[in-house]
Amino acid sequence: MPPLASRAVDAAVTGSRGPVSVRCYEPPGAASSALAPTLVWLHGGAFFAGNLDKPESDAFARALAGTGVRVVAVDYPLAPLLSRRWPCPDRSVSGVLRERFPAQVHDVSAVLAHVRATCAGPVLLGGASAGACLAAGTAVAATTATGDEGPRIDGVVLAYGFFHARLPPRPRALRARLRGRRRFTHTRWPMLAMNLNYTGSRTLLRDPSAFPGGHRPARFPPTLLLDADRDGVRASSSLFAADLAAAGVPLEHRVLPEAVHGFLGRPQERDFTIGVEAVARWSRSLVTAEPVHDTTRTG
Repeated sequence: MPPLASRAVDAAVTGSRGPVSVRCYEPPGAASSALAPTLVWLHGGAFFAGNLDKPESDAFARALAGTGVRVVAVDYPLAPLLSRRWPCPDRSVSGVLRERFPAQVHDVSAVLAHVRATCAGPVLLGGASAGACLAAGTAVAATTATGDEGPRIDGVVLAYGFFHARLPPRPRALRARLRGRRRFTHTRWPMLAMNLNYTGSRTLLRDPSAFPGGHRPARFPPTLLLDADRDGVRASSSLFAADLAAAGVPLEHRVLPEAVHGFLGRPQERDFTIGVEAVARWSRSLVTAEPVHDTTRTG
């Protein structure tokens, strides 16, 4: 495990809808550099769960910052809790305001613009699971903005994400790799219900800044895709990788053998360290101009 971040500071960024809470992780002194890349990071949680204390946010950010990559984790608004009632209540039982798409894209875009204005090195955007979908959708929104409205993104990191409103059919070989409860939770109908809860509208399911899968990813930034071998949502990620490759996007697609969904949220496991090291190496390559090849590989 690399050294951890020297400090983590909670702050707020002013957005078009009000303040957006973030947590900033600074590399330790020996690894700190003004030109270091900064990763704006989004946790997973099915769009309706998770926070900045979640290991997939905090533990991952501390470990990555220890390698010399600054991290700004975003406390983006969560969608309403899944409920038998439709539409879902606007507030959770704790009273926290919950909002649907596109509030999340607006807030993440505001953080990106702030980071771009204050950091000298490359600015990256990334996320895990639902956070990966949100990161990809925000990147689409940035690349389709007219003029200078959208912040420039130098690279995108997407970990075990799903990018289609409806999960594509899982190939037989992939189904044979699945184990445990996610054989049933990461299937077509539960994920459609989750995605509808996020957008609140079947029409918005077709918005490429909500679910970019199946849309031509024009001018999409260079991308690192990290997938888990034993993960049903890889059916979506693999198709999205093919879309990116067909569009000529510089792409590295890595599938971790025997890994399962959520490995960046389990710091005690080997796949967590492998994932952190992969993100660190790829992020540093954007500073050192090391070549990033278009490739899909396992291991």
